[in-house]
Amino acid sequence: MRPESEADLAAMLRGAAGPVAITGGASRLQPGEGQGMRIDMRGMTGITLYEPAALTLVVHAGTPLAEVQAALATEGQMLGFEPDPRPGSTMGGVAASNASGPRRVSGGACRDAMLGVRLVTGDGQIVKNGGRVMKNVTGYDLVKLLAGSRGTLGAITEIAFRTTPVPPTRAVLRLDGLDDASAIAAMTTALGGPYDVTGAGRLPVGRVVLRLEGLPGSVELRARALAAALARFGSAEIVEIAEDFNELRDYPQVAEGPVWRIVLRPSQAPAVLAQLPGRHAIDWGGSLIWAEAPVGWRPDLPPGARATRITGEAAQLPQADPVTARLEVGLRAAFDPRGLFAGRR
Repeated sequence: MRPESEADLAAMLRGAAGPVAITGGASRLQPGEGQGMRIDMRGMTGITLYEPAALTLVVHAGTPLAEVQAALATEGQMLGFEPDPRPGSTMGGVAASNASGPRRVSGGACRDAMLGVRLVTGDGQIVKNGGRVMKNVTGYDLVKLLAGSRGTLGAITEIAFRTTPVPPTRAVLRLDGLDDASAIAAMTTALGGPYDVTGAGRLPVGRVVLRLEGLPGSVELRARALAAALARFGSAEIVEIAEDFNELRDYPQVAEGPVWRIVLRPSQAPAVLAQLPGRHAIDWGGSLIWAEAPVGWRPDLPPGARATRITGEAAQLPQADPVTARLEVGLRAAFDPRGLFAGRR
């Protein structure tokens, strides 16, 4: 089914007799998701408002991410949270998955750039929350709640985003030959200093990459100072290319076999990294680990860490505690009283 308007979508949901799955390009589905009758949101597409001077963009959920990125580029702007540009990705999928790349360490996640949202609930009600500018966001913050909800609370139909100017200059510091523990220490040093790092990760080949952006003179000074601060980890190579961070951002799409997404505190990362059985990448300064692992392997997580298997058989760790589980049940009952949104099975 492919609605062309909110009214079409609301009618479809009111008439649905069984589970439904809200999809666009279906490019961000995880194992177990997409079950039930699929409602394809790509019929609701287009940029409805773009005000470059106000750094504000409003789009329908079915709008291709590539179309939005092209429109922003003509004005020297971008989505500051750096979503990976996988084929077929739509803005609704970006929002519903809270897709956030390496720049999250400085500019925040997708949810932090979302200013407003429209959605249709499981009983066919059309709801609007938030506004086009930050000061208009009032009341209960459904915008943040829906970001990352993966279609389990409602069908997002329109999203307002804050855009970001493209930095005029970039420098990437490379450190090769560091083990995981040393890599975490180097990234912590970089992110904890006055260097305004906009990306910090470790590629599967063992290379630590640290990104600085801004005005040319500032970037040059900060790059030199950061290289000096990292001297105990080795001699840093300074380059201007973007390929390292494109590779880091897109790693889950080229990894082989089952892949785990592990989110944790950087101080917890060395212990988890030591138990990984295969290739892996580190992002967000040590707060995000992508790990290739054989079927049947599961990480031993420290308190507060979370892990999701994003390819292969569905798995999430840990199970929700009783308080969180009750909150989730209550939210789903309020947004989807008939239990239509299939979510993960």
